[in-house]
Amino acid sequence: MVGVIYGTVSTTRFRCRATAPLEKTEYVMVKHPLDGMVLGQVMEIHLQTNLSAEDAAEIASGSKVDREGLKIAEVTLLGYRDGRGLLQTPQTPLEGGSKVLRADEALILKVLGLKEHSSTGAYIGLLRNHNIRVELDINKLVQKHVAILAQSGSGKSYCAAALVEELMKHNATVLIIDAHGEYSSLKEKGKVEHRPDRDFGVSSRSYGSYIQEFTTSIELNPKAKPLKFTLHILDARELLGLTNIRNIHSFLSVLRKTLDALRSAKPEYSLQDVIAALEAHEEASVGQLITELEYLNEIDLFADRGTRIDELVRPGKTTILSLKGTPPDIQELVVNRILTAVFELRKHGKVPPLMVLVEEAHNFCPQQGTKACSKIFRTIASEGRKFGLGFCIISQRAARVDKNVLSQCNTQVILKVHNPNDLKAIAASIEGLTEGMETEIQLLPVGTAIVTGGGLQIPLFVEIRPRETAHGGESVDIIPAR
Repeated sequence: MVGVIYGTVSTTRFRCRATAPLEKTEYVMVKHPLDGMVLGQVMEIHLQTNLSAEDAAEIASGSKVDREGLKIAEVTLLGYRDGRGLLQTPQTPLEGGSKVLRADEALILKVLGLKEHSSTGAYIGLLRNHNIRVELDINKLVQKHVAILAQSGSGKSYCAAALVEELMKHNATVLIIDAHGEYSSLKEKGKVEHRPDRDFGVSSRSYGSYIQEFTTSIELNPKAKPLKFTLHILDARELLGLTNIRNIHSFLSVLRKTLDALRSAKPEYSLQDVIAALEAHEEASVGQLITELEYLNEIDLFADRGTRIDELVRPGKTTILSLKGTPPDIQELVVNRILTAVFELRKHGKVPPLMVLVEEAHNFCPQQGTKACSKIFRTIASEGRKFGLGFCIISQRAARVDKNVLSQCNTQVILKVHNPNDLKAIAASIEGLTEGMETEIQLLPVGTAIVTGGGLQIPLFVEIRPRETAHGGESVDIIPAR
């Protein structure tokens, strides 16, 4: 026994005097006279003392004063499973004076609907305060989309990489849009620090054989393959899509005629050839188009042989697309081109079902304004699941992510967040957020998350498991260690 119910009791919550040590978010159980054992979760603990101001003054002066107090736990009822296996909450209150017990593992697994060691399960961590594995259903991740949200330094990229490790174990096909080059370390064996109080059952491992890496900047990422586009296979609309021109219809006709003329003259041509042909028009109206194409030419994105989408997306492989060192506007254009092609090919079954992870998602699909890739993000968010194309959105600013995209992410992993606008956006997008959890998001320790969806029936507090691979997202100190 860990406590006794007292005071006003409702069908959803109660208070109990704690008679044994209890921690916030720990699970307890109480016997209901009609429904049997009901599972509850400790959401707050108070220490009720009878110390007066005079007592406090005496303590400050060094006098001994009896500090005995009562520990009071506030518990939210999660429910029980009925004869049909459905999660139900009691329709009548628990009785005052009922004994509160520490929940046993069997009841927790049954009520929460957790399945350990599932053939389609991605093990992401342990239930907080309990040695129970939490696994997300990989098929549901693709079908429902995922959002990993947290303020900077709270472990979102670490958590995302742990999820990728699980996807690789199941030979899933993954494409990572890596804005800062953090995910190359998945190829390197990590160092798992084992805690004496917690056994996550994780060992160091490398996934180099599962991974291929492409980059837009071979100078900064010399171990990756260069990402290139083939100019002569792009039509006028596709080439305009690689520019920052919004009103492409203004230039569609002239560019189409220019490309047709070049193709008839020679089978292969360079971007400089396109620019020279446009300059020959001697029309002021094509000035903006020439400026945009000259910028593209400087970035060196084109080659005689470009990267094929079926090279980027290979069955059972994880592809890292490192955009490190690439200007933000070019990142948008590259991502737009790649994801548009992936979506179209996936619709026709020409690439395997896959999960696309996008770091710094607020930069690619912002709530305010539009980016070159805003439209394809909304399209994949709303339609991708029908074709086996899943999204994992990773961001430190939930309020800045397009709500049309975020609202489609039914699986959410929420780590520590303080910003009130981000909290509001998160609270509006999570289904089944229980009372007190919104406040708890601000208090989460680093590495602990509230997880919902992905086959889970209610939001859970989860301690994210250690990575098996090296972590590539550490902060850099301005003063080196001596």
